[in-house]
Amino acid sequence: MISVHTCAISGRSVSIVSNNSVAAIEANLANQGLDGYVAGIFGRVSGDVASMKPNPRLLLEAVRAVDGNLKDCIFIGDAARDVGAGHAADVATIGYANKPGKEGKLKAAGAVAIVDLMQLIADHLI
Repeated sequence: MISVHTCAISGRSVSIVSNNSVAAIEANLANQGLDGYVAGIFGRVSGDVASMKPNPRLLLEAVRAVDGNLKDCIFIGDAARDVGAGHAADVATIGYANKPGKEGKLKAAGAVAIVDLMQLIADHLI
């Protein structure tokens, strides 16, 4: 999660948008020592399957929470449903092909770029 740290120290706001629960995300961030670098966490709403990606609801909530402009935001996701949420929210989405076979799915979904290492993104932030 080097890019979370790099984004934050570069003055950019970082929010987590996930189909996982907020508690699980918070535990993961704390375990990695990154909990102080995240502006907001937007996880699935318990019992509300419709809130999950590709629905753009959580992504739009994250943008509003930081008073962001959709055109100034970048969303990074590792699944086609993430790219779908980005398209639905009108937020450019970078595909993270962290496993074999994901690159083609992310490209087909319409990711604006695809990386296989988060460090590639972090390198462009500073």
